[in-house]
Amino acid sequence: MAKKVLKFGGTSVGTIERIQHVANIIRQEKDKGHQIIAIVSAMAGKTNELINLSKKLSEDFNKRELDVLLSSGEQITCALLAGALLKLNIKAKSWLNWQIPILTEGEHANARIINIHVNKIDEFLKYGVAIIPGFQGVSKNGDITTIGRGGSDATAVAFAKLFNADSCEIFTDVDGVYSSDPNNIPVAKKIEKISYEEMLELSSLGAKVMQSSAVQTAMMYDIPLEVRSTFTNRKGTRIFNRQNIDYSKSVTGVAYSKDDAKITLIGVEDKPGVAANIFEPLNKAQINVDMVIQNISSDEKLTDVTFTIKREDLPKTKDILEGNKDVNYKKITHNEKVSKVSIVGAGMVSTPGITYKMFRGLADSKINILAISTSEIKLSVIIKEEDTLKAVKKMHSIFDLD
Repeated sequence: MAKKVLKFGGTSVGTIERIQHVANIIRQEKDKGHQIIAIVSAMAGKTNELINLSKKLSEDFNKRELDVLLSSGEQITCALLAGALLKLNIKAKSWLNWQIPILTEGEHANARIINIHVNKIDEFLKYGVAIIPGFQGVSKNGDITTIGRGGSDATAVAFAKLFNADSCEIFTDVDGVYSSDPNNIPVAKKIEKISYEEMLELSSLGAKVMQSSAVQTAMMYDIPLEVRSTFTNRKGTRIFNRQNIDYSKSVTGVAYSKDDAKITLIGVEDKPGVAANIFEPLNKAQINVDMVIQNISSDEKLTDVTFTIKREDLPKTKDILEGNKDVNYKKITHNEKVSKVSIVGAGMVSTPGITYKMFRGLADSKINILAISTSEIKLSVIIKEEDTLKAVKKMHSIFDLD
């Protein structure tokens, strides 16, 4: 008998009929003798609906109350799924985050799970299915908190770790992880197995299949994952450590995001401490800075600093930079019509010529590179937003991913 954590995303529980289908999936697992913890998201579209309700009252809705509001979406799904299982004569119970409790720390809308009390649920698993709301927890002060969009993945991995589960399966509307977005790249193919590191890079670079913090936790504690479809019986994509990965392909996948903006500070003094003075206020404002490039200008005492941020943070970032009295510069330029295209692969470490091949492919497609960032298993470029799909298709072709 195995202990399994099954996570069902918003599309998997988007209607009553789909919730009934999920109940049947759980029944099949129970019939095999397994203990089941089911982590659920809000029904598809529900979180956005709740956000829109808050915005009708205020564009600056109180963050504590927003967490209370948004957490209700998963609670609705929990009750409905528990009800569907009970109708099938399967003992089941929904648990709210504070009843367990799922303990978190950090700010509202961006908290992280630090512990889960296991005793009550462990005892219940001997008899029935535990239905758990994803995406949320409770702080040491007793406030309801949420852990970021896609946070149900992080909840599932945390439960798999703390309950010593034998497997953690992520059910979604696609049957695995693909080499790129199959909705826009029809020739994208499913990846049978992928390393934590590769999946982490793809998730953080725009792939929407799994939340990056969940992958990071799974990697830290070596929790094998499987991404699979709620709606087919096909095998999914297994995610585990590098020792189980085939390195015959240098590039595993191509990711892209269209929510970036590029900022350049022109004519910055080139002296120690300037970079820290630029980025410290952005860090305090919780603005995530991605690529950073520094170029020496024609005047050797000056430099140009270019970096990328999320597009939604552009107005706040400009205000902070313009109000920063600790940094002198000639002017600020920005471009919000950019996108980031990245190739990812554990095999890049031992394969020469990957960088040249990518840059030559972009040049042949008449695509100009605006910024570059690299890691051991990733190569990212910033390009014009209008060239995104052309670049992704080119990368897919030249690295034999079609």
